[in-house]
Amino acid sequence: MQPLQFPPRLLMGPGPINCYPSVLQAMSTQLVGQYDPTMTGYMNEVMALYRQVFNTQNEQTFLIDGTSRAGIEASLVSVLEPNDKVLVPIFGRFGHLLTEIAERAGADVHTIEVPWGEVFDPQQIEEAIKRVQPKVLAIVQGDTSTTMLQPLSELGGICRAHDVLLYTDATASIGGNPFDMDAWQIDAVSVGLQKCLGGPSGSAPVSFNDRFASVVRQRHHVEAGIRDAHHEDAKGSRIRSNYFDLGMIMDYWGEERLNHHTEAATMLFGSRQCAVELLREGQDTVIARHQLAGNAMLQGIQAMGLQPYGDLNNKMSNVVGVSIPDNVDGEKVRHDLLNIFNIEIGTSFGPLKGKVWRIGTMGYNARQDAVLHTLQSLETVLRGQGLGLPNGAGVDTALAVYNTAQNSAVTEKATS
Repeated sequence: MQPLQFPPRLLMGPGPINCYPSVLQAMSTQLVGQYDPTMTGYMNEVMALYRQVFNTQNEQTFLIDGTSRAGIEASLVSVLEPNDKVLVPIFGRFGHLLTEIAERAGADVHTIEVPWGEVFDPQQIEEAIKRVQPKVLAIVQGDTSTTMLQPLSELGGICRAHDVLLYTDATASIGGNPFDMDAWQIDAVSVGLQKCLGGPSGSAPVSFNDRFASVVRQRHHVEAGIRDAHHEDAKGSRIRSNYFDLGMIMDYWGEERLNHHTEAATMLFGSRQCAVELLREGQDTVIARHQLAGNAMLQGIQAMGLQPYGDLNNKMSNVVGVSIPDNVDGEKVRHDLLNIFNIEIGTSFGPLKGKVWRIGTMGYNARQDAVLHTLQSLETVLRGQGLGLPNGAGVDTALAVYNTAQNSAVTEKATS
């Protein structure tokens, strides 16, 4: 058998993306025992690092072993008991995912929807909360299926006023767009690594405040095989999933270190390095880098005469939707980009399938050369399908965006 060998793809879709080299290096670290003091020390360090990533003081900040969907499922299954009311505002594919997971938990799920390509006004959500009176509001911050970014800053105050818990999935947006958990009064969040954090899929950082954790603790359960005399039975119904039982996972990450599973050490090493990369560069600097790359890509797309998709006032900085032109074979364009230029871009789902390309600028790939190479290659492939485009306009425009930003930074530094 030959060693693993893949072509040198540049992943410019909606995720996953190419990892930071330092993350891959961290993941090659040899293992130690799960209760080795070095290992538990790094677990504690990861908790502290992700408090900074989420901008929170929450004690309950740790990793769920699994993809970003594992974090979503752990959050919802652990807080929702059968027949609890949940409100899910849907503005893309992943609102439907939250709905399905809540339904599988036995919840009484209520939804509101806006057309794909739009987001909700906070008043729309508050009106639905008044009508439904849910236990939990579950909402996505950034939905890559539509490239839209839902404003969250007002939702926490609305939820507090109506005694509702606020959960959000910020997988697609964290690291490339502002996220301020405590200031926005968000009770629970889960994310993944494979977007702006620049890591692989397989670990789900989460954070829960005391309001959320206390509800989970009412269902606290300890397995018979590890139960001690001081452990008490749950007051609420037992969480239906053993693997995604947040109460037991809290015990595992907490001071008692109750055995729940064997930590995915390699993913922990990678998760730690993702946070280190973000914080070392500086959270505001990384967000600005994503905004610059996303703006350069967007303006380059527009200069080529292509039409961006959706409400541009509410798009994520890290991914742009592009309406596929008439008389263009969208899948052939993706095929040629992949097989000729080694560049991957995405299509979409549901009502947008075959109608939109999604081009990401995330994490390690939110950089000038990746943006310019993608625009030039896309122009070449589209010309090959007979589409008349202004020669080099996409690259020239994107380069001008970068040059303007660089000149502004030089001027600001000289005058400071």
